Amino acid sequence: MGKKIYVGNLSYNTNDSTLQDAFSAFGTVESAKVITDRDSGRSKGFGFVEMASAEVAQAAITALNGMSVDGRSIVVNL
Repeated sequence: MGKKIYVGNLSYNTNDSTLQDAFSAFGTVESAKVITDRDSGRSKGFGFVEMASAEVAQAAITALNGMSVDGRSIVVNL
């Protein structure tokens, strides 16, 4: 069973594939989704990434929390 990770403070330009690329360096990404506004389609500035295992998820959290993605310092936690 994978672990779902919260990713916050995303740029409005960040999309699903950007998240997938950032997290794939740490292991298999089962899903990556930026949450968007239902009416406008614009990013809400956060998303979720599901990794293949808890160990891989923890490694990604440790490495990526506070890192810059699309010019924004992202918040990464469970």
